[in-house]
Amino acid sequence: MPEYPLMTLIAIVGVVVAELAWFRTGVFKTAQYWIAIGITWLFQSLVDGWLTKLSAPIVIYNPAQQSGLRFPWDIPIEDFGFGWAMVTLTILVWTRLGRTERA
Repeated sequence: MPEYPLMTLIAIVGVVVAELAWFRTGVFKTAQYWIAIGITWLFQSLVDGWLTKLSAPIVIYNPAQQSGLRFPWDIPIEDFGFGWAMVTLTILVWTRLGRTERA
């Protein structure tokens, strides 16, 4: 498996395991979390679509390190998984620290 999809899968699984085993914030069950993810994906699609479009790319990935799946606007599909893991981990840490400080 190419490096970028493999690292993306590891990041996704790692964040889910961290939430279920350690953070236990319950954010996956909240509408606020899913709205935040929707807003993030909207802007990620616009910006990432512009940066990675095949017609005039600003960011160029090594094709040998990708799955080759692109959707929409030529965005490497792995970018969405990596972005989700990064944003979700930030929300988990923020939520956990906020609860710790209040306690």
